[in-house]
Amino acid sequence: MTFGIASQTNKSLVIALDAMGGDNAPAIVVDGASLARAHYPEIKFIFFGDDAKIAPMVAKHSNLKDCSEIRHTPDVISSDMKPSLALRQGRTSSMRLAINAVADGEASSLVSAGNTGALMATARFVLKTLPGIDRPAIATLLPTQTGETVMLDLGANIECDAENLVQFALMGAIFCRAVLGRTEPSIGLLNIGTEELKGHDEVRIAASILRERPIPGRLYGFIEGNDILAGTTDVVVTDGFSGNIALKSIEGTSHLLSFFLRQAFSSSLFAKIGYLLARGAFKRLKKRVDPRRYNGAMFLGLQGVCVKSHGGTDSEGFANAIGVAHDLVSHGFNERIAEELATQYGLNGAAPENMEEPL
Repeated sequence: MTFGIASQTNKSLVIALDAMGGDNAPAIVVDGASLARAHYPEIKFIFFGDDAKIAPMVAKHSNLKDCSEIRHTPDVISSDMKPSLALRQGRTSSMRLAINAVADGEASSLVSAGNTGALMATARFVLKTLPGIDRPAIATLLPTQTGETVMLDLGANIECDAENLVQFALMGAIFCRAVLGRTEPSIGLLNIGTEELKGHDEVRIAASILRERPIPGRLYGFIEGNDILAGTTDVVVTDGFSGNIALKSIEGTSHLLSFFLRQAFSSSLFAKIGYLLARGAFKRLKKRVDPRRYNGAMFLGLQGVCVKSHGGTDSEGFANAIGVAHDLVSHGFNERIAEELATQYGLNGAAPENMEEPL
């Protein structure tokens, strides 16, 4: 069903949405798209999913009717489906067809709150990696004492060798320059200590390579877990296993502190009065650390902009993920990362050979 996209003449502003991905899809996807368009009126959307469910929801939002197209898809990638199975059986799923839209040039980017492993595997197969990049990495911004920092990988690669970490560092630094505007971002390798002899061989070898290789920033060295939110470095580099644990720990700590604060300010009459007096400050604090504000992680290293939203987010969080996709396209991030990798580091080799799709 088409509500308004008769042509793709301004395809740089068209975003493909996996409308069936996420715990509360498609409602939060449609509502999130409406919220995003209030901030970015030039965006157009292609919703991929169950037309019978999506169309009535889109019709309720006047700002979506003339800028949205719905493409019915019979299949959905479940949250527990293995990536290999998603590749074999998900050819007509909402996730796969949204990715295809980017590969075919119909959309400039895609956003999905669906199965992370399936999204990564499918996006890597369809979009391919940039020249010089072996594996994509999931990157996001985190709030810190000094502002914001870029952290990657957050779960795409459980095991990484030294060269993978070096590539993550390069992409993270370029991402930081493009998104945060820092001309010489500092890069830290997450480790169990700051001493040179600490950590796995891969981390120590990566540090050695980065000391010798020209990078778009400067190598700070090894950092520990407490350095992440302290903002010790602009970029935090780690493997997906450690990165995902660190991210979930940070999210859990945020929820725990909110729980403790609610308990404390409801414990007595004076505590409640104290909350009323400080309510404005606590609202600013809540906004500053709200996970929804930082929702939307990019798969760096792909030949296309692919943004992963948290599966359990609400419409506001999904709108922020759409905003990430919009900003990355508007700033030509993928073009910038490809150019810098090619010109500054001599990465002129071809992208990895195309993977054969499982039968």
